Amino acid sequence: MSGINSVSGRADISQVLAEMRQLRSQVQATQELPAEISPTKIQGTNDVQELPKFSDMLSTAVNAVNETQQKSVTLATAYEQGSPDVSITQVMVQAQKASVSFEALTQVRNKVVKAYEDIMKMPV
Repeated sequence: MSGINSVSGRADISQVLAEMRQLRSQVQATQELPAEISPTKIQGTNDVQELPKFSDMLSTAVNAVNETQQKSVTLATAYEQGSPDVSITQVMVQAQKASVSFEALTQVRNKVVKAYEDIMKMPV
């Protein structure tokens, strides 16, 4: 039975990692487009598409991680209180999702801090 639980947990983690890779490839693809193949040229419009601000994206990511952690705590509390609707499998999978999402956010934060430090060290 524990083999099944670990497989479903890995499937969820794999899904999260696949989504992160897909987003990264989409961002890289838009950054690598030459000017003559920009999204506005492809669509045939003169309107410039506004990209989301980094602070908004970071805020959204932090909120998503917070929601994942809150759901994990809620499920764990429900299980501890003996709720028949919550299984230990659900609790463990949600705990792993919260852990992975927090670790990913921590790595993003570390990269941002490193980039900031590198910029501050540049001569003006």
